[in-house]
Amino acid sequence: MTIRVCVAKELREDEQRVAMVPDIVKKLTALGVQVSIQTGAGEAAGHADSDYVGADIVDDIDALYSSADILLTVNPPTDAQMAKLKTGSVLIGYLNPYSDTERFKTLQEKNISAFSVEMIPRISRAQAMDALSSQASIAGYKAVLLASTLLGKFFPMLTTAAGTVRPSKVLIIGAGVAGLQAIATARRLGAIVEGYDVRAAVKDQVESLGAKFVDIDIKAEGSGGYARELTDEEREQQQAILANHVAAADVVITTAAIPGRPSPKIITTTMVERMKGGSVIVDLAAEGGGNCELTKAGETILHNRVKVYGPLNVPSTVSGHASELYAKNLLNLLTLMIKEGELNIDLEDQILKDSLITHGGAIVNAAIAEKVAGGAK
Repeated sequence: MTIRVCVAKELREDEQRVAMVPDIVKKLTALGVQVSIQTGAGEAAGHADSDYVGADIVDDIDALYSSADILLTVNPPTDAQMAKLKTGSVLIGYLNPYSDTERFKTLQEKNISAFSVEMIPRISRAQAMDALSSQASIAGYKAVLLASTLLGKFFPMLTTAAGTVRPSKVLIIGAGVAGLQAIATARRLGAIVEGYDVRAAVKDQVESLGAKFVDIDIKAEGSGGYARELTDEEREQQQAILANHVAAADVVITTAAIPGRPSPKIITTTMVERMKGGSVIVDLAAEGGGNCELTKAGETILHNRVKVYGPLNVPSTVSGHASELYAKNLLNLLTLMIKEGELNIDLEDQILKDSLITHGGAIVNAAIAEKVAGGAK
């Protein structure tokens, strides 16, 4: 029987992305599967139903779920969506594996094989499937544009008949995928850019993009491409040196977010109060509580004449390319488990094994199983 891959319209209020774009349909059908798309699923990303050539367009959402062998999603499924999933089917998407873990009991009971894209290992072979990186790159780019709209200054130096306008100074905190893209974008706009990260190994990457690296002589490389948590002494040293760079900046963009953990507090209220009036902070870690003590998720606040903005779901605001990259990530993941039109989940494959949360009626990820057993949410 032909495998049916289904995509429903996202239910999150601020979500404009979709897990499937038209160009990917033909590539999936080449794998020997049938694709079904809910009516209007791609509209917010700029795709009409008629663009999905080769896919079935389904208006009846219950019928869509009941026929899905594999459901692709951007956001975690709601309770209502999980209730409609076909027993024994496959779910792939962002599942927020370290929060709201009760959902995995439901997926376990329905014998769903649930893959969380956040858990895809950061190894070379998995780069084409790394949704965290593809979406973080978009967030870093858009953060600079958001800052430019809030800042009452030009980014580049301009020479005018009325005099010369000095370029803005931008400080990017965190030099992961989002931070490096933010550095590159700010440089393209003509700003003077500094980059900071507790991982000293990224210094060369920061400088290769034309930014100056803020070196505070702390090496905090961790596992999985993330930084380890700083000690109290290291945090004091970090803040003492970083405070001067924050005070000198017109724009500060923070990107230090770790999936499943609260965002580290890097910018204190005292630091903000040393910034020039009219300066801007864009906190990309707002969903995890923010890197700035003053950040309020989804809001722009004014403190001592400094704007602090904590945007949510930033990749969704670039829905066209965000959806395209995400759909490609999912396609590359699907090619590991669909061979000649047949579904085969190889538990010896590190990528599939690490990203799989529930399978065969069990919670197979040990860390998530422990959380569920302990009643953690």
